[in-house]
Amino acid sequence: MKEVSHSSDRVDVTFDEWTLVANAGLILVGTLALPLDLERLVESMVRLVGRVGGARPGRKVLTLVHAMVAGASHIDDADVLRTGAERVVAYQVMAPSTLGTFLRAFTFGHVRQLEAVVGEVLRRAWALGAGPDRHVW
Repeated sequence: MKEVSHSSDRVDVTFDEWTLVANAGLILVGTLALPLDLERLVESMVRLVGRVGGARPGRKVLTLVHAMVAGASHIDDADVLRTGAERVVAYQVMAPSTLGTFLRAFTFGHVRQLEAVVGEVLRRAWALGAGPDRHVW
């Protein structure tokens, strides 16, 4: 198992070509995932124990989220993360075949568990100050 030993909020980004911005949103999402403790939250709320592909749901959800941010529209598109994004995100990126097995393990009940994760992530984000300013109203 690969351990990541750096923090994504200490990444310096330098562009030498003003027309190229490849996967620029990964740093923001990767930085937000850390204080929200997204991987551990998914691990505690999504129960796929005993199902094929059910191990490490937190890493798999993070990989799917980052793949979508990078423009993935198919599971195979998640492979773009394995071509350098592991330097930006603070977890081991999972292979597309692993993600497919993971998603096939889901039932409607598991989707509801993931929906509860989204609600908790929003609550945590607002508690950290990401919500609307109360004084604007």
